[in-house]
Amino acid sequence: QVQLVESGGGLVQAGDSLRLSCAASGLAFSQTTLTWFRQVPGKEREFVGGITWDGLRTDYGDSVKGRFTVSRDNAKNTVYLQMNSLKPEDTAVYYCATRRGPFGGVSLYRALYDSWGRGTQVTVSS
Repeated sequence: QVQLVESGGGLVQAGDSLRLSCAASGLAFSQTTLTWFRQVPGKEREFVGGITWDGLRTDYGDSVKGRFTVSRDNAKNTVYLQMNSLKPEDTAVYYCATRRGPFGGVSLYRALYDSWGRGTQVTVSS
């Protein structure tokens, strides 16, 4: 059974940095593309950024390009989301998700992801 556990969220001020972690188990981690999404109440879950199974390619949503960085450590079965220059509009619950099937690319389409963590809250005050 795949388990994804996000951590690292919290309350920060605008301009601060935060690093989220997603620890994975029960899957072939080194063959799996992982992606971060975020959601605020009343809105659809939004693509943030992801990294391919081999770590060679990353893709980001337009609202976070240049500020957020996704990385992974296959030895620790963990994917990270480094968030810099945080803005109040980055406030959301952040989720990590596994792309269905091995060796897939990063996609912004939620339907292509089959396992999700419970999320971690990030709140950015102005």
